[in-house]
Amino acid sequence: MHNDSQMGYRLLLYGAVIGAIAIFAIFGGCGIERTDDSKISDVEYEIVEEEDLPQELKEKIEEKKASDFKLTYEGDNYLYVVRGYGEQETGGYSIQILDFYLTKNAVIFDTNLIGPSKDETKNAAPSYPYLVVRMANPDKNVIFK
Repeated sequence: MHNDSQMGYRLLLYGAVIGAIAIFAIFGGCGIERTDDSKISDVEYEIVEEEDLPQELKEKIEEKKASDFKLTYEGDNYLYVVRGYGEQETGGYSIQILDFYLTKNAVIFDTNLIGPSKDETKNAAPSYPYLVVRMANPDKNVIFK
């Protein structure tokens, strides 16, 4: 009888060790990949007008346009990068691209919302400023700044 209890203890011990190894293998291999944002090159891109957008992308923008949003969409061998600034009280806004470049493992996209000038006649209706750019798909993540 003493032998059976030792056997059960050993199985329990082996099970615990194997479980600990499995947990270490799952979580020990994971890590946060650091993004080196050192510029390799500028990105060649074009600004895409609404009428030239793929229908699926138009629908996604329509769903999100009321709030601040950032999204990417792959289609037609291109990567579309979209930055929307949500609902604004008036019209007359524009979006400036501050930086758009490739790094070793990412694409950096930095924009700024520019409000209407005081001299400009403001449209009293709310607006939903957003910008869509299209580039050759680099197969890299996009980091919005």
